[in-house]
Amino acid sequence: MTDIKLVISSSPHIRNDESIPKIMFVVLAALLPAAFLSIYLFGIKAILLMATCIIVCMATEYVFQKCRDKEITLSDGSAALAGLLLAMTLPPSFPLLGAALGSVVAIGLGKHIFGGLGFNIFNPALIGRAFLQAAFPVMITTWDDPFAWRSPAVVDAVSSATPLAKMKFDQEFVPAQDLIIGFTGGSLGETSALALLIGVVFLLYRGYIQWRIPASILISSLLFGGIFWLMDSTQYPEPFFHWFAGGMVLGAFYMATDMVTCPITPKGYWIFGCGIGIITVIIRLFGGLPEGVMYAILFMNAFTPIINKYTRPKILGEVKK
Repeated sequence: MTDIKLVISSSPHIRNDESIPKIMFVVLAALLPAAFLSIYLFGIKAILLMATCIIVCMATEYVFQKCRDKEITLSDGSAALAGLLLAMTLPPSFPLLGAALGSVVAIGLGKHIFGGLGFNIFNPALIGRAFLQAAFPVMITTWDDPFAWRSPAVVDAVSSATPLAKMKFDQEFVPAQDLIIGFTGGSLGETSALALLIGVVFLLYRGYIQWRIPASILISSLLFGGIFWLMDSTQYPEPFFHWFAGGMVLGAFYMATDMVTCPITPKGYWIFGCGIGIITVIIRLFGGLPEGVMYAILFMNAFTPIINKYTRPKILGEVKK
């Protein structure tokens, strides 16, 4: 009779080959269609902006870990991903020095001040973007006209209003179907929803995105935006406009679903996402800025611990006091 050795270990007992580096690099790969499209639309400016953010984010990560005498984890891809996401939220002509400063803030203030990866409350890339929004309000709202780099007569940035700016300040509504393919002015990650959605399909297939969060963001923004559209369709855009304009797709699928800063309970996913969708619409329609996805996600990030606390599933046999 063969002796059988029984090994008793602590949970979790279900294991797979997923790891932080694998997840990070898969998300980076999912962003490649949007990154390549931004290079196609904006040329060398897009390349330099993405390279600056990625390199400075990784350098900042190295410096902070070295100063804190921590293990150097540049190979896990988290700093590179934060850099690429930050670049995707910036206009093509944004100064590289400003992008570098935002990258330092994203990693230093948004990540390591809380203790590093896994301890940060807010999405690091959005912390960097929020800092740049406050520090460089004019530069961060100066957009390039797509393909302007191909014209020899164009040397500098060409002022090109984004669909959200046209809606906000001119009551001019770009049809939602035109926003799907894109080729519009805006940040690198705002020009085409389709390019971002290609990567989203891959992430959903791999199970790296918690689908309830983007679903609740899209549903809540559709319903809440639809209320105002039904009240006055001449002043407010059609509901689907909120899905494809600005940074909704990038924010809903790539930033709000950040595994560290989003809730971990099924009910929490819906509360978190609905909060983001409603706040985004409020800022877009009534705020001083045309876009509100960034602030909506950061605002709900702050409530994630509370959401987790009050949506915790009941333990089997638990009796309330």
